[in-house]
Amino acid sequence: MADTPVFLITGASTGIGAATARQAVETGYTPVLAARCDVTSWDDQAALVQRTLEEYGRLDVAFANAGFGGPRGFEKMEPDAMREMVLTNVLGVAYTIRATMPALRESKGHLVLTSSVAGRRALPGSLYSATKHAVTAMGEAARLDYNDSGVRVTLIEPGMVDTPFFDSPPKIHALQADDVARAVMFAVQQPPHVDVNEILIRPTDQPG
Repeated sequence: MADTPVFLITGASTGIGAATARQAVETGYTPVLAARCDVTSWDDQAALVQRTLEEYGRLDVAFANAGFGGPRGFEKMEPDAMREMVLTNVLGVAYTIRATMPALRESKGHLVLTSSVAGRRALPGSLYSATKHAVTAMGEAARLDYNDSGVRVTLIEPGMVDTPFFDSPPKIHALQADDVARAVMFAVQQPPHVDVNEILIRPTDQPG
């Protein structure tokens, strides 16, 4: 089992995380799916990585995918929900980066972060957009931190995806979770000397 590469995914119960898990299995990875891990808890994240290493002896890809959105307009979101969003979307990603760093250095592995088109340009009244700007910055910060270690870092920046993330179906022909998962696997399957740092992926019909 120690010879099989291990692919850890947070936010793996539905959507992009679940689709990536399926494609990772098809590609020969052993998946570790953190669907119930509280990414805002350092103890939970540290325990997740420790158990992964105890069970499988290695960690090759860490995909910090857990996150959620909310309404645009700072007055439209309850203060407690705002706090939870920042903790999950920002601190949760930072904890995943920190918790997986020693194991990824050991394996010369790959860190993947889910940002968003909203993490490239500000959206009106969108705290979600601000959190994804933070993830975009963390991706580059992590890449620089990993410099000369052999670890690669990729930001996945999807546009509109038809997943349970949205309360109602998109009005355009949106991306499917499998479309984004293919982008993740494209980056992960490059030769070791190739680091695809960012993949910005939109539906063809998305104007912004």
